[in-house]
Amino acid sequence: MKATLKTLKFPYGSAAVFIALLLMCSQSARAQAESVETQTAIFAGGCFWCIESDFEKLPGVLSVESGYTGGHVANPDYEQVSGGKTGHIESVRVTYDAAIISYPALLDFFWHHIDPTVQNQQFCDKGNQYRSAIFYANDEQRNMIEASKADILQSGAITNIYTDILPETTFYVAEDYHQDYYKKNPLRYNYYRVRCGRDERLEEIWGVDP
Repeated sequence: MKATLKTLKFPYGSAAVFIALLLMCSQSARAQAESVETQTAIFAGGCFWCIESDFEKLPGVLSVESGYTGGHVANPDYEQVSGGKTGHIESVRVTYDAAIISYPALLDFFWHHIDPTVQNQQFCDKGNQYRSAIFYANDEQRNMIEASKADILQSGAITNIYTDILPETTFYVAEDYHQDYYKKNPLRYNYYRVRCGRDERLEEIWGVDP
């Protein structure tokens, strides 16, 4: 007969200790959950497969969703967006723990994983739907974006930045097959990334292997 909490026989005092341990574990788990400061940020850096893959490797990032934002058509699909007629940009919504990583740190990471020196394209993907952009939720975020942009220019690494700074609008989550594409289709993803020259160009701009 399978033992349960009701049928187990504890020595004198052991039951109280066991219950105390359960309460301590429950309180610890609750404290850890309460310590998570979940926030979101939206970025566009060309192919969302690639930018999703990059952000998901960053400590403090809890999840990344590929999607579409900034357009004028409700519930767009991939074919519509990739056709460039809806005004949407391939983007990612990053959910992160602000107790582990700050918004300015996310911005710095983003800049160094895109090519901000070009308009209406990123790497081999060309068109308005593949331009780079950062979407702000409030004035505080906008100020931090502008400050990070100024820091990049002041560093002298690049002289022009064409990345758009835009207010957040509705974010439409892309089709399931786009989510975690780099995990589901690693061979195709790696082939695309290499063929597109993304990492080669990033190293050329920033001087480091992304």
